[in-house]
Amino acid sequence: MENEHLPTTLLEAVRFFTDIDRCTQFMALVRWPEGVTCPHCTATRNSFNKARRYWQCKDCRKQFTIKTGSVMEDSPIGLDKWLPAIWMIVNAKNGVSSYEIHRALGITQKSAWFLLHRIRLAMQAKSFEKLSGHVEVDETFIGGRARFMHKHERERKIKGTGGYGKVAVMGLLERHGEVRVHVVGDRRRRSLDGSVREHVEAGSHVYSDALKSYSELKDEYIHAVIDHAEKYVDGNVHTNSIENFWSLLKWALKGTYVSVEPFHLFRYLDEQSFRFNKRTGNDLYRFLEVAKCLTGRRLTFEQLTGDAAQ
Repeated sequence: MENEHLPTTLLEAVRFFTDIDRCTQFMALVRWPEGVTCPHCTATRNSFNKARRYWQCKDCRKQFTIKTGSVMEDSPIGLDKWLPAIWMIVNAKNGVSSYEIHRALGITQKSAWFLLHRIRLAMQAKSFEKLSGHVEVDETFIGGRARFMHKHERERKIKGTGGYGKVAVMGLLERHGEVRVHVVGDRRRRSLDGSVREHVEAGSHVYSDALKSYSELKDEYIHAVIDHAEKYVDGNVHTNSIENFWSLLKWALKGTYVSVEPFHLFRYLDEQSFRFNKRTGNDLYRFLEVAKCLTGRRLTFEQLTGDAAQ
């Protein structure tokens, strides 16, 4: 793969992945850089059926394709559409909607929606290392704006403060490093304080606003507070970096996806976090990072729609 010219732009990617055989060879090199391994028994002895593009293990005698044991398993959509779709979503700053994928690749909107959610699963981070150094923490609410609702809808939904009926989301951002974002039940101390201790190494500098839920952090961290009622920056004390991330996130949710169900919100958080954390790489780098993570993860349509238990 190193000796072959790999695409660097979307146009080159579409042309490169037009050939199904090239797609299969490319993904085989990404998935099995040391040689093809059976996903059923991990044996390395196999034969390849070039006409039908599948391998047969010589040990367990089972057949498998490049999609077996990955988020693409059982998908009738070809690699010539899967791979350009991955390229599009990982490199679109504000995301890409299922309708855009539907029009660009010639598949149904429902299939595009399912495909994008499976790609978001591959974009999900699996880091066990804690954030350290200088870390900004903040929370926000995700949901529709009251001024855009019909009068009767607004009266039905808006019954309290600005966060009523919205989903609380917490973010932790290591300056010049990565961001971690997740849905929290509320803004109370047990939720926010616990998240900071779970994700941030003790002894780190932690910066937050004046919310009382963070008031107990000083026992393990060097905690500095910026009161936004007075100012937004006090030397090195501010939460501007995480606020910038909220701006990017909400621009994508409201500008590209328009309406996101709370049930699926964490997937969109994973998507935006991935692009932010890989921001220093180029388009090919981000594409390869996701291509390597397609294996070992599975998301069925029943799981996605909440019908798995029915």
